[in-house]
Amino acid sequence: MKVLILTNYANGLYLFRKELLLSFLEEGHEVFVSLPPDENVEKLRTLGIADKKINIIETPFERRGINPIKDFGLFRAYLKMLDKQKPDVVLTYTIKPNLYGGLACTLKKVSYLCNITGLGTAIENGGILSRILLRFYKISMQKAGRVFFQNKRNLDFMSRYGIAVNNHAILPGSGVNLKEHSFEEYPSERKKICFLAVIRIMKDKGIEEYLEAARIMKIKKTKLRFFLVGEYEEETRNEYEPQIQALDKQGIIKYLGHIDNVAEVMAASHIIVHPSYHEGLSNVLLEAAACGRPVLVSDINGCIEAICEGVSGFTFAAQSTKALVAAMEKILALSTEERRSMGVAGRAWVEQNFDRNMVIQAYKNAIAQIVK
Repeated sequence: MKVLILTNYANGLYLFRKELLLSFLEEGHEVFVSLPPDENVEKLRTLGIADKKINIIETPFERRGINPIKDFGLFRAYLKMLDKQKPDVVLTYTIKPNLYGGLACTLKKVSYLCNITGLGTAIENGGILSRILLRFYKISMQKAGRVFFQNKRNLDFMSRYGIAVNNHAILPGSGVNLKEHSFEEYPSERKKICFLAVIRIMKDKGIEEYLEAARIMKIKKTKLRFFLVGEYEEETRNEYEPQIQALDKQGIIKYLGHIDNVAEVMAASHIIVHPSYHEGLSNVLLEAAACGRPVLVSDINGCIEAICEGVSGFTFAAQSTKALVAAMEKILALSTEERRSMGVAGRAWVEQNFDRNMVIQAYKNAIAQIVK
């Protein structure tokens, strides 16, 4: 069987779905991946088993924004790709591969699976653009063998607009590799207590609330340390980089940049904070729980599924610095042993509900049903 994967970001595919790619290779399938070229593509090129490797098809396109001419070029590229590669099944991830890849598969009568890992503000904020995108989603996903969602709220939202009404399923996010993200003993709090946020540096991920909460809490409790891991979005880099550099110089935030192996940073931290405005299902929270760390998360779908309220962490109102500060104070009011126990409970929760092998099997079951 020949499997073609359409996506917009090499690192996301590598970090969260490399086990799926390897499982295809192990079963003797050919795997082709179409995505824009960047510095992370080489990780996928080197992924393989013995002499079986991932075949990369570099397909330049802009991940964000709408440019009708360039986007039509992407659609044409997908049509040509399907003619040339003749895949047995196509898996699409992220908005443009979902829309243009799904439509191309429909026209070429190729079996395909779509993945909606989050809706994004363009859809959730309403307006003309939202209506256009929803109409496009309905057309491009009508013939999909399966449309996978990561939380029920996203599924219900799309269903209201007649999208994927009869061909949907819910996955437990991307799952978590429980061997790669092993349980780590809770570190000593004798000298410091470390908060960590692993987020893309953009407004919708709650960066503003985290920075302000760190500033407020640092004044109250000098023993606290606040760490930040994540990449800048080029569109807003000029807005946030000076703020973060200033807070770093003041000793309020320690910015660690982009790190592939966040497990090591999580293991050295005490509490993981995820202040996002919207998610499909947060991989960061699954990895934090697997590591055995308590979490503070926005009370939104895509985050609340990853924790047991009051058992493995606490929720707080999204887009509210005041609520985040209150959640920080709430978890700090617990004893060290209570925080450690929260981490243990989080590990048990992901072992039971979010093992990545469950996700891989769901894909294989769906493919077996649609590829004859």
